[in-house]
Amino acid sequence: MKNILLPTDFSENSKNAINYALEFFKGNPCNFYFLNTQKISEYTTDDFYTASNGNTVYDSVLKDNRQDLHKLVDHFQKKYSSEKYVFISIINFDVFIDAINQSIKANDIDLIIMGSNGATGAKEVVFGSHTLNVIRNVDCPLLVIPESYALTQLEIVLFTIHNHESFDLKKIKTLLEIINHQHALLKVLEINDKEYDVEIENKFQKELKENFKNIRTEFYKIVGVSTPIAVDSFVQLIDVNMHASFFEKESFVKRFVYGSEMAKIDYGTKVPLLILHK
Repeated sequence: MKNILLPTDFSENSKNAINYALEFFKGNPCNFYFLNTQKISEYTTDDFYTASNGNTVYDSVLKDNRQDLHKLVDHFQKKYSSEKYVFISIINFDVFIDAINQSIKANDIDLIIMGSNGATGAKEVVFGSHTLNVIRNVDCPLLVIPESYALTQLEIVLFTIHNHESFDLKKIKTLLEIINHQHALLKVLEINDKEYDVEIENKFQKELKENFKNIRTEFYKIVGVSTPIAVDSFVQLIDVNMHASFFEKESFVKRFVYGSEMAKIDYGTKVPLLILHK
């Protein structure tokens, strides 16, 4: 893993996610792209009058953001001067998701790391609006860091699969790289909330174990229990340091992300959540 995108609005939540990322990849050469996006809605009439001759309104509006981003990047450059890190600043005047997708394409981004609380703090959802929009509209692995979460040794990673969920190994490349980087134990939890065909289950288990044959892995299975309860029970019994799962339109992860009644369990905010896309 080499190119990592770090969106920031200069909030404490986003700074905590950045700090997590830089601590997590210690010892590995990485390029970190710090992205700040100026909202179009933040234009004010004063901006048109304060733009000096020779400066565009665009420059005037972004001046403060550019200075803040420079200070932020400079702080982390000094803090991690002994690491083989490259820091790149990106200021973008665009819709947030468009800015994310442009940055991914232009810089061959491997992973996005951001805080869970977005910009709006909507109470009806587990994640904030920015994070939700990235999950729904950006086809790139995303590591969501809970608010105020402090990095701990990554010893156990939980990977949940729902109802014989098939996947391409290429799509879990990020998960495998994280596990190998930290020498973590992977616990694969298969959740079937309805009865299943034994023959299909045996075939699936064989394929699953083949996919992870080169990784230290333990396999678990829960049948006939709703997904939120199954996951919450599992993480209460086993102290995991990260949770990974696929997100699809009909994926069970969506139930947690959108804060259904069962999502009041709110397991997703306790440990970093790696969201993968098929």
